Amino acid sequence: MAKTSVLILLLFFLVATQATALGGNGMVGGRTEVKDVKNNKEVQDLGRYCVEQYNSKHKHSSANGSKLLMFSQVVKAEKQVVSGIKYYLKISAATSGVGFPKIFDAVVVVKPWVHSKELLKFAPSTPTPTPTK
Repeated sequence: MAKTSVLILLLFFLVATQATALGGNGMVGGRTEVKDVKNNKEVQDLGRYCVEQYNSKHKHSSANGSKLLMFSQVVKAEKQVVSGIKYYLKISAATSGVGFPKIFDAVVVVKPWVHSKELLKFAPSTPTPTPTK
C-alpha cells in the first residue's frame, strides 16, 4: 500500500513538473513569451544586468570613442527551459550622450539554484523580414 502511494505521488509530481515546464501551451524546451514584460521586475532586472555586462566589457573602449549604453526597459521577452532558464530579450537602451534609444537583442541564461547569470549575446537588433505574398 505504501509503495502504491509513493508511486502515485511520484507520478503526480512528474505530471505537475511537465505541466509547469510546458507553461500550459508549449513543448518542453520550446520558447514561451513572457507576459506583461514592462511590469515584470525579474525580466527588467535581467535587462539592466545585460546592459551592465555589455558596458563593463566595453568600458576600456569607451576612451576610444565607443559610447556606453543607458538601460531604458525590456520591451519583449521569451524564455526557454534548458539547463536553467534562457531568456531572449529585446532591450531598449540609449547611447550615453545621444539620447535616442535603440533596440538590442540579448540572450542570458539564469541558473537560480547556483545563483548564476551569464550573458551569452548582446547585439543591435536586426529587423525581422516580413514575408511577401
